[in-house]
Amino acid sequence: MGNSCSGLAPDCEILVKTGDVKGAGTDANVYCALFNEDKTRSRDLNLDCKWKNDFEKGSVDRFKVHCGLPAGPLHKIEIWRDDSGIGDDWYVEWIKVKKFQGPDQEDEEGVIFPCNRWVKAERKLILTKYDCVLPQFDEHPEQRKEELEDKRGVYRLSRKAPGIPKQVESCPRDEHFSNDYKWNIQQTKYTLAVKCKLAKLTSDPWETLDDFGNLYKGSLNKPYVGCLSGLLQLERGHKFWAPETARLQPYSYQTLHRNPSKVTPEMVKPFLDGLTLEEAMEKKKIYIVNLKRLSDVMCRFNRVICKPMALFFSNERNELVPIAIQLFQKSADDNPVFLPSDPKYTWMMAKMYYNNADAAFHQSCTHLGFTHLVAETICVGTHRQLSPSHPVFRLLAPHFLYLLAINSLALAKLVAPNGWIDNTMTTGAGGLMELVSHSWQIWRMDTDGWLPGDLAARGVDDTEALPNYPYRDDALLIFEVIHDYVREVLEAFYDTPEKLTGDWEIQNWGHMLADPEDGLGIKGVFGGGEFTDLEDLIKVVTSIIFISSVGHSAANFAQYDEYAFPPNYPAFLRGKPPTSKEPLTEQEIINALPVKDMTLDIIIVTKILSDRGTNALGDFEVQYMYDPRGTKPCEKLRKRLLEVSDQIAERNKSRPFPYPYLDPKEVPNAISI
Repeated sequence: MGNSCSGLAPDCEILVKTGDVKGAGTDANVYCALFNEDKTRSRDLNLDCKWKNDFEKGSVDRFKVHCGLPAGPLHKIEIWRDDSGIGDDWYVEWIKVKKFQGPDQEDEEGVIFPCNRWVKAERKLILTKYDCVLPQFDEHPEQRKEELEDKRGVYRLSRKAPGIPKQVESCPRDEHFSNDYKWNIQQTKYTLAVKCKLAKLTSDPWETLDDFGNLYKGSLNKPYVGCLSGLLQLERGHKFWAPETARLQPYSYQTLHRNPSKVTPEMVKPFLDGLTLEEAMEKKKIYIVNLKRLSDVMCRFNRVICKPMALFFSNERNELVPIAIQLFQKSADDNPVFLPSDPKYTWMMAKMYYNNADAAFHQSCTHLGFTHLVAETICVGTHRQLSPSHPVFRLLAPHFLYLLAINSLALAKLVAPNGWIDNTMTTGAGGLMELVSHSWQIWRMDTDGWLPGDLAARGVDDTEALPNYPYRDDALLIFEVIHDYVREVLEAFYDTPEKLTGDWEIQNWGHMLADPEDGLGIKGVFGGGEFTDLEDLIKVVTSIIFISSVGHSAANFAQYDEYAFPPNYPAFLRGKPPTSKEPLTEQEIINALPVKDMTLDIIIVTKILSDRGTNALGDFEVQYMYDPRGTKPCEKLRKRLLEVSDQIAERNKSRPFPYPYLDPKEVPNAISI
């Protein structure tokens, strides 16, 4: 225990939590002063515990002191430090003060002063109780203004590739992982390969499809999508390896209203459970995925990527199965429509090339563009426009944890020249970023980033026409919980319309989100970026939290299960797509697959990326919100998410293929992997 004033009986205890971020600890001299609600100020208190190294990273230090304040509730604290010591930088997570009510008695609860800031040398930082206040009611507007100006100097926006969302220019120090070694993908790859005794795989091609079974040893468990048993799994009739709606790419399917391919009713009649194509379309049983966005993509080394269209049928067994694939957009004699009735390996090859294109769109847009980069640009804009004391900042901050670090550290290595994307994906990194750029031009928050709008726009919200769609059904449960949580918090802080319209920080934030020139250029921001209706702000915040948690989980955590068996979801294919329906052989399938060392690289990286990086949704690693207007709704959030988890567990018992990726216990708070 520290005692800053020997000889006087302590009348309060001050607890200080130094943050668990890189370089957070300090050797400087630290001081504070306390204020009662009547504005009575204590004397200056030196927080120092002799014979102990105070304020180490991640530590909680306790100081029993005599502050001399009269009885009464505490209102605020003033804290500062000098620049002495070798390491004087200091990041404070929170300060808690307990006043003694009498001899050997203290206030059990105490008063919490959240900080979540760097305390700068010789600059006094004033924190009020809960530190959660709208700017128009802040007692210290100049401090707030100065802080935002400082943050804009640190969180600078930069567009790092043409047409993609703006990113942070360089990762700020308080965004870095405290344990970078955990996220060293190259080292983790090597360790995992050695552990699984796979480090000696060569660049030779595979000899048989059954050889893939030798890959899954030790930590490399068999992919969850199926009990892989070599060729038997590749001969499962006209289905893909799992029901299409349980896959990595749940955002692409659209109800078919007009057939853009040269599929004729006669071609697909045998696969429609006795319906005609027109009848199946009327019943909304036919869905299409059209990956025409790949048309203008230039692949590394002039590799060929298909630009396919595929039709799917929701059959009597409630499975969404492929019934026709056209690998390129323009009809031609060398671009036939492949069907389940084609020779076995020909149909298999068509599915592999379709999936190869689907994998390119998944990694570029569904995963990187629509979660990592969308969340990053919003995160940076939030830091630039909202004070750490703002309720919306405190609401969103847990969902940005480690986001900038993973994007700056790991993602940069994966997308770097000659990195994982270049070496294991058909497009290469350049083609991948082209796809992100094309898709970002049409991405909208009110459809692509808003679950009900997205489902309705694609025509997949009809549970009778498409009864087995686990992503839709599970995501809607969590979406409703998040939406209600956000509503309860924001309605508590904005209990009159004037509080919303008078909040210049939130108005500036909305403008930045939507502004195509100096801002982030997000299309479809609710309210057009001008928040006069609280409903629009509720939708924007709900969308951001959903993208950062549920959206990323759906796009990310099934990667190992999909990519780890290359015939199922090949990131890379050798040779050229089929141009006729001539029968192919098993050897030709093998020749198209990645060679052994590339296969290992794909498997290990997708294994790493499928690990969870942060706590489950609602269980925040760092608590930012202490105001009861936010903490009480959060308690409800956690309780309801447990109920959703039980509901999804029950659903998975009866599903032909369980869909574990959106169980709230498995959905992290933020994008940190």
